[in-house]
Amino acid sequence: MAQIDVHNLSDHAKFNGFHGMVLFWCALIIIFDGYDLAVAGIALPSIMKEMGVTPATAGYMVSSALFGMMFGAIFLGTIADKIGRRWAIVICIVLFSVFTALAGLTHDPIAFSATRFLAGLGIGGVMPNVVAQMTEYSPRKMRSTLVTLMFSGYAVGGMLAAVLGKGLIETYGWSYVFFAAVAPVLLIPFVLKSMPESMPFLIKMGRIDELKKIVSRMEPSYTPSANDTFELPSSHKASSAPVGKLFQDGRGFSTIMIWVAFFMCLFMVYALSSWLTKLMASAGYSLGSALTFVLVLNFGAMIGAIGGGWLADRFNIKYVLMCFYALAAVSITLLGVKMPTELLFFVVGLAGASTIGTQILTYAYTGQFYPMSIRSTGIGLASGMGRSGAILAPIVIGTLVGMALPLQQNFIAIAIPAVIAVIAVGLVNHKLSASAQH
Repeated sequence: MAQIDVHNLSDHAKFNGFHGMVLFWCALIIIFDGYDLAVAGIALPSIMKEMGVTPATAGYMVSSALFGMMFGAIFLGTIADKIGRRWAIVICIVLFSVFTALAGLTHDPIAFSATRFLAGLGIGGVMPNVVAQMTEYSPRKMRSTLVTLMFSGYAVGGMLAAVLGKGLIETYGWSYVFFAAVAPVLLIPFVLKSMPESMPFLIKMGRIDELKKIVSRMEPSYTPSANDTFELPSSHKASSAPVGKLFQDGRGFSTIMIWVAFFMCLFMVYALSSWLTKLMASAGYSLGSALTFVLVLNFGAMIGAIGGGWLADRFNIKYVLMCFYALAAVSITLLGVKMPTELLFFVVGLAGASTIGTQILTYAYTGQFYPMSIRSTGIGLASGMGRSGAILAPIVIGTLVGMALPLQQNFIAIAIPAVIAVIAVGLVNHKLSASAQH
């Protein structure tokens, strides 16, 4: 009779087709998630024109999905412990697909905001679940790489929204970019069939035969026998990690600085993804080329996320992060300067790499800063604080756009948070981080 530690098996497994399949499904779900998030910013100029709303109202309309995301991350992020991770993911897919599509049928700001809020519940809820799924099933030595690869699906979703937006908005109108979001519902039977359930959940529910099948696919050298018993290392057993622990052992000031960095980073990400199309259109670019900027922004984000992860594995992640934020401050400020279009595309790509790409790096740094027992609490709270930056950004920039300031000033307003983030990350006491103490 063998006692089997599933996390140890998972840590030391060799990457195989099973891992590839988990990565495929998690990345695909993140691509749809990214699409649903980007779609409102892409359609914003057309929606404002059709509904006759002011920039300030449009800011609130975009933020409604972000409010939903905050609640979704809190409630649907934790429901997996009760119903299993596969069903939690499926519920989120239904929410974000169906309600994004329904937003395409609305004709007034209130109905639009309500459907986007409900879609946001799914967009926010799916994120912690697929991150946990990918982390649980990744071999330890390639975990950061696999998680960053999966995360870059967000940028692919944003690019998909820009490409479809270019074709659909000009030909059929903005509603059709939202209707396209219903497609993922068709994949639900396949997700339920192929996606493995979370191992701790199967142990808790006593579904041991199902667990043995998963483990032998994850680590083919394991041969199940009738008497095997499964356990989780004590550090993985759900203990309610109190928030107070984030402020113990001298970590308090650094925790606040990490929250500031998250807030500033998400402010920039959502200011750009919500208003870039509209700002570029009002600067005289046609809607088609304004949408191309979103494509370039997300392409840059993908390069930034993967490149940032690679650099962070080789150099001190704290200094890599500070350089990325400094680059964001410079590139976003330059967006308001008249320059040849080719050069502008390059600068937009840099802005994507150093904002959306940096968001993923900030998650990675936070994960490495806190010890394992309080890691998920640390990431969850930092991300929650960051969400308030995400919610405020479309509203603040919408108000500024409504004031009809010169283009340059709008971009400076989006760049200032990057400067604050450089300082905040610089003030984090790296000596206290879990990664520095190994």
